Amino acid sequence: MTETLHIVGGGMAGSEAAWQAAEAGIPVVIHEMRPKVGTFAHQTGHLAEMVCSNSFRSDDDEANAVGLLHWEMRAANGLIIETADKHALPAGSALAVDRDPFAADVTARLKAHPLVTVDEGEITELPTDGHWIIATGPLTSGTLAESIRAETGTDSLAFFDAIAPIVYADSIDMDIAWMQSRYDKGETEAEQKAYLNCPLTRDEYEAFIDALLAADKTEFHEGETAGYFDGCLPIEVMAERGRETLRFGPMKPVGLTNPHQPDVKPYAVVQLRRDNALGTLFNIVGFQTKMKYGAQTDVLRIIPGLQNARFARLGGIHRNTFLNSPTLLDDQMRLKSRSNVRFAGQITGVEGYVESAAMGLLAGRLAVAEITGKPLPPPPNVTAMGALIHHITGGAYAKTFQPMNVNFGLFPEVDAKGGRRNRKARYKAYTDRAKAAWQRWLDEK
Repeated sequence: MTETLHIVGGGMAGSEAAWQAAEAGIPVVIHEMRPKVGTFAHQTGHLAEMVCSNSFRSDDDEANAVGLLHWEMRAANGLIIETADKHALPAGSALAVDRDPFAADVTARLKAHPLVTVDEGEITELPTDGHWIIATGPLTSGTLAESIRAETGTDSLAFFDAIAPIVYADSIDMDIAWMQSRYDKGETEAEQKAYLNCPLTRDEYEAFIDALLAADKTEFHEGETAGYFDGCLPIEVMAERGRETLRFGPMKPVGLTNPHQPDVKPYAVVQLRRDNALGTLFNIVGFQTKMKYGAQTDVLRIIPGLQNARFARLGGIHRNTFLNSPTLLDDQMRLKSRSNVRFAGQITGVEGYVESAAMGLLAGRLAVAEITGKPLPPPPNVTAMGALIHHITGGAYAKTFQPMNVNFGLFPEVDAKGGRRNRKARYKAYTDRAKAAWQRWLDEK
């Protein structure tokens, strides 16, 4: 008799994982606590309910990493993307959906599948046997979260993000910025140049503070805390405590010499730290923020060297339960300390509906391979899904790990006709390479 796959959570990831497994002939039980146990964000008992935006973002599969992810999901017969296409709304180049019919349709498709059972009950502890996928998302129930925390360690499960913006390295003006660690600390040259520095004069610093204080900001939603935790104080809150506060915090200029102007001491310095092993992404150190997204780009581009910055992710502070996946998960998305349990979706440290569904798709297929005794390697990191799974299971630095959307900064670099300055050609080269590799991976099953 074929073993059953149990999936905890019926969101984007859990629904997609269930579909992939059932279509491969594996019996599936989806354990979804709603509607019996609600959350402050969900309004219905539907599976795959969209609680925030109704957008799957760009559908351009030749110039955008999330569009490429759409393409890969379509090629893999993904339920989420197929249903999104069915319920698409006019949205230019984006894929927006009519959210209630979308969720109702996903629910109906899964409940009608002969190999899928939906159990409306809460799972409160990590299971010790059987095949399981935990796909409970950022609103994981308190009891299950405590069980995960007990298994993984008190510092391995974050309940709040303190997210600093992340910048594409090739959009930083190196005629202004320079690489140097404070006081040249580090045993190797690479360590001594681990940080990228953007200098500000006094006038530039004052203009930055004025813009920061005046910027539109978001407030915590119901169900979230209005307090702040050590180490995640928003920069605008620091600025409100005194105009010089940031100069003695994340923007302190000490221990640095600007090689472009070695005789001029910066009044303040914004530091960026490499965020991935490829060196294509840099996060702005200490710049967690509650500024609205539009305001963030305007304010951050005031910083010299970042005037043309492109952002892989903007900052924020909100509740978001997620694992320190680079430390805890293997390349099959299994918990290293309890290999019968996989994780999928936002709880693994990906951000967004599409990324969550994609990780559900992978977890479902990897679980099928294990159950049927046909080992399947993770997809190559030149694909969108491979780049994501590589990032969360080892490509990201564990000490600074934060949830991430898919973006080309996660991919190994590619040579493109026209060189680095021709972004369109470079992105097309990324997507062409990814599509070929993804199709080969699908054919391996």
